[in-house]
Amino acid sequence: MDTDTTSLKGKLLLAMPGMGDPRFHKAVIFMCSDNIEGSMGIILNQQLPGMVLGDLFTEIGVDIPTDENSKQPVMMGGPVETSRGFLLHTMDYDSAETIRVNEKFGVSGTIEALKSYASGQSPRNVLFALGYAGWGPGQLSQEILDNAWLVVDADYELIFNTDITERWARAMSRHGIDPARLSGNAGHA
Repeated sequence: MDTDTTSLKGKLLLAMPGMGDPRFHKAVIFMCSDNIEGSMGIILNQQLPGMVLGDLFTEIGVDIPTDENSKQPVMMGGPVETSRGFLLHTMDYDSAETIRVNEKFGVSGTIEALKSYASGQSPRNVLFALGYAGWGPGQLSQEILDNAWLVVDADYELIFNTDITERWARAMSRHGIDPARLSGNAGHA
């Protein structure tokens, strides 16, 4: 059990308008881990152009029987290790290799997890990404202090049932923030 109440693990990062790095413009990032060694997350709203799960499954030799699953988009999870795949999923799938983020979400990166999903067994809800966003020790904390990110609770509906292009604006509005009223400039009192 994770008793660290300051950890960002299982939270969402929402890029603020003043984000200087264009790779993270309006990014919504699910935080998979956050500790003294660094942080790791998966971008949830940047689709790899023209790539769907069916294409990826064909490349790695996994049969995918349902059209619904094969048409699911593949996300650009971040700029680190872009050839490595990550399956963010609900905890109805839990293997020995699954990284349990919390009681609701897990991350798997094995062919077995992909085969289980492709066969329709489990997990029911997934988001597949290539690559991840990573930060060194203290780096993300400093970016948050610099107002680059807004931290909010992860939301099942937002992650699995919201259109990719609407995730950032929907996450902001669900937390009472009108994106049109946000300034790209930050300050401290």
